[in-house]
Amino acid sequence: MPLDSSTYNLALLRIDGRRWNELRQLRAQIRTQAAADGSAYFELGNTKVMCVVSGPSEESKRRGATSASGAGGGGATGAGGMGGGGGNAADILVSVVVGGFSTVDRKKRARGDKRIQELQSALAKSLAAVLHTHLFPRSTISLSLHVLSQDGSLLACLVNAATLALIDAGVPMTDYLVACSAGSTSSHAANDEHADPLLDLNQQEEQELPFLTIGTLGETDKVAVLVCESRVQVSRLEGMMVTAAAGCRSIREYLDSVVREKGRKMVAEGAVEKGVSMAMDIDV
Repeated sequence: MPLDSSTYNLALLRIDGRRWNELRQLRAQIRTQAAADGSAYFELGNTKVMCVVSGPSEESKRRGATSASGAGGGGATGAGGMGGGGGNAADILVSVVVGGFSTVDRKKRARGDKRIQELQSALAKSLAAVLHTHLFPRSTISLSLHVLSQDGSLLACLVNAATLALIDAGVPMTDYLVACSAGSTSSHAANDEHADPLLDLNQQEEQELPFLTIGTLGETDKVAVLVCESRVQVSRLEGMMVTAAAGCRSIREYLDSVVREKGRKMVAEGAVEKGVSMAMDIDV
């Protein structure tokens, strides 16, 4: 890494007090809604996302959702596409709803908003590459994501929330799909090829600095998602990608601990219920 955090000058701290390689506070929960097949809540700083999964099931396509065929990660289709999984693999339908209260300006986005469609398409394609959709032919896996608050790294939070909800729903997948953002300390116009990378940008940093979002698969550095919508020198990309991949590993460890802790609680609760029922049988 280009910087040593042990000797990092306090004058170089970011606006929220973090060093260049520090994540914001993480918080995650799974099985937040008992009525859903799978549900999760993911929070990264002040960016908060909730995800609900339905399926796999033989349902028609929801209006306003974006789909991707699981057969090789096929292209995304708009709301006017054909509904249901008609091929040899399940279709993945992604719907992103951004709350009007999620930002300071209280702007309500329509379902046909171009930015929302881009997020839905990126999510559908990335999930189609890691889910074992061939196990559910002619079926549909529907994901509904609700953005409760925005403060940067929105796509990364959507990917992480979707991963947790799919794990809760029991949908087979290759491994955790974990995403994180990274940026650079200098804009493209400054033409500074020696600018340092930054991990997990907030909204103010995203408005001023070039950044990208990377999604990696499991504990490896295999890139499954790469989205960069900013102009940046090629010489800076390697440092930004390495920094984002390191952030993905940290987030993956946290998500794994959340899933394992929930699993232990479910096993303990199941054991208690089984013991109570056996005691009742004996009494009878």
